[in-house]
Amino acid sequence: MRKRGPLKGSGGKVRRGLAGKGATPPAEARHWYKDKARAERLAREERTGGASPSPRPAPRQRRSEDSPEYIGGRNPVLEALQAGVPASALYVATRMEADDRVRSSLRVAAETGLAVLEVSRDKLDRLTEGAVHQGIALQIPAYDYAHPSELIEIAQDAAEVPLIVALDGVTDPRNLGAIARSATAFGAHGLLVPSRRAAGVTGGAWKTSAGTLATMRVARASNLTAALREYRDAGLFVVGLDGGADATDLADVTLLEEPLVVIVGSEGKGLSRLVREQCDALARIPMQAAAESLNAGVAAGIALYEVARQRRR
Repeated sequence: MRKRGPLKGSGGKVRRGLAGKGATPPAEARHWYKDKARAERLAREERTGGASPSPRPAPRQRRSEDSPEYIGGRNPVLEALQAGVPASALYVATRMEADDRVRSSLRVAAETGLAVLEVSRDKLDRLTEGAVHQGIALQIPAYDYAHPSELIEIAQDAAEVPLIVALDGVTDPRNLGAIARSATAFGAHGLLVPSRRAAGVTGGAWKTSAGTLATMRVARASNLTAALREYRDAGLFVVGLDGGADATDLADVTLLEEPLVVIVGSEGKGLSRLVREQCDALARIPMQAAAESLNAGVAAGIALYEVARQRRR
């Protein structure tokens, strides 16, 4: 028999391979552990006192000025249709329980040839941006703003003393809608709003106006101060609502029967300095000391009532 040479050793590899690898890790330490995410969340809540951080809301996309607006709600939609608001479509939720308001809205839409679209409630939520719609919404095109000079022409065509309401720093569309409603009730010929940092004619404004924005023209000025200066050059007086000590009680202002621009400022800051400089008079609404200020829509309604009262006299 042939004699074999010495066998090559394993160099200890076999011995190391047979050695143990330590204690088995607990389940929550294994990366494949199915409840690891839950365990981490519980530990995080324990560190923060039981309150889990709320996720950051998705950034809201800026609406284009050419985008349509939507009026939601059974009463607002019916009022808008009856007032002749220029609408492009009526959206109704599927399997919605209709009442008299919905049936009336559908009837007006059929009489005027307005398109009626049946959609899901989720889509209505998206169209109205989460506002209360009650299963019905009205689509209206982007508002076509007038030029400031057109408001004077409206008064001239009606052979009436001009009355224009200007808004300075009013950013809530609901206030704009409320002011449009008061302006219509007391015979104003139009509203003037700045084009920046101010409320515009949106779905919220249409809804609050109860359809009066269909007849009350709204003009937009790139520079409110310059527009007021042009009104003064055209023979109109400018009266700003202000609660300061240098203001005159509204009923005592002697310019209310003249061609007039009434300026309403924001509830917090009031009139801006440049706008105040364009005023021929500052008027305050007398009230109890416990109330520091009035909502812009309420203040405009009171002022316009006083103007109408003095002009009737």
